Amino acid sequence: MHVLLIHQAFVSPSEAGGTRHFELAQRMLREGHQFTIVASDLSYLTGKPVVERDGLVTEQNVEGVRVLRAYTYPSVHRSFVWRIVSFLSFMISSVWAGLRAGPVDLVMGTSPSIFQAVSAWLVALLRRKPFLLEIRDLWPEFAIDMGVLKNPFLIRLSRWLENFLYARADHILVNSPAYRDYIHNKDIVLEKISLVANGVDPELFNPQAAGGKVRRELGLDGCFVVTYAGALGMANDIPTVLRAADRLRDLENIRFLFVGDGKERQNLESMAEEMNLPNVIFAGSRPKSDMPDILAASDACLAILMDIPMFRTTYPNKVFDYMAAGRPSILAIDGVIREVIEAAGGGIFVPPGDDKALAKAVRWMALHPEQARAMGATARNYVAKHFNRSTQAVEFVRLACTLAGEP
Repeated sequence: MHVLLIHQAFVSPSEAGGTRHFELAQRMLREGHQFTIVASDLSYLTGKPVVERDGLVTEQNVEGVRVLRAYTYPSVHRSFVWRIVSFLSFMISSVWAGLRAGPVDLVMGTSPSIFQAVSAWLVALLRRKPFLLEIRDLWPEFAIDMGVLKNPFLIRLSRWLENFLYARADHILVNSPAYRDYIHNKDIVLEKISLVANGVDPELFNPQAAGGKVRRELGLDGCFVVTYAGALGMANDIPTVLRAADRLRDLENIRFLFVGDGKERQNLESMAEEMNLPNVIFAGSRPKSDMPDILAASDACLAILMDIPMFRTTYPNKVFDYMAAGRPSILAIDGVIREVIEAAGGGIFVPPGDDKALAKAVRWMALHPEQARAMGATARNYVAKHFNRSTQAVEFVRLACTLAGEP
């Protein structure tokens, strides 16, 4: 069986970001199947090239996984309008790449962005193959709730396109149980929706590691380190973290470590300088392969999003990495991911947008390190049992085989 995935923001372990699709692809290969990914030739996080381009489509081998890097106009970080231009350029080039990928049995599209899902639908239609639609974020609802998408005509058009894809997909795959409920409320039968949740490979992380090399590199020896690992964008509400850091400037041993990049990074660094925060470090983006060492150097980890209703539906990848690393989470996200952390006993929930409550949680963990470590240990046990990427890969392979008509 040969699965074709169209995913503009695909990342390998040598890049920063989530590697869900890379890990699923490797599992497919181990099972004797083929997996080809059509991806952008630019990093979605930084906007910089990830491969030396050779024409409209550049073929790459990433640890055995075949990746076709399609040309993308370099404007994803300029503005909302220019981001759409970048998405549309990839939508066109990815169709061409998908049609030259060789014989395939299943075409998979993933959203966001929704435009690449249109590409996958079109490739599946032209090839007369089943179309599997994966929903990783509820676009356009997230953009509407954040106030990024305001134009009434564009909102109606986006929702029409969303419903069009739900109806045309042979099957829909979601990574959060709340997404399944949302799509079911769009008059899509539950039998058409499968859940393979976000998760993690626990074997990638050593909860006993101390991360001494990273601590020495960043000058963190003797500090209680709270790490945020992920995108630095509007949705991530980092200004609330900076205000919490300001409240804790009297505790000299506490450090806030930001590992990641995004279009808001320069603004956030400027804000930290203006606030004269001595306890904040921006370390830039790091490859996914560096995350075990980064998290090993951390005493607690932070996940935060803006306080909007739709963000209560999401399962952020970073939280599962934190849990697998055996580190307690400070969670400023309500909803389904809060249910996971509370069921695991793996951290502290604080109301989104509340810098006072966030500072209080960090202070408590810094003053009670043994209890914090105990939270991290129970978190790892829970995630290894309930959100293990190995188990999820088996579920994905089974679903793909069923849709492709393979035994």
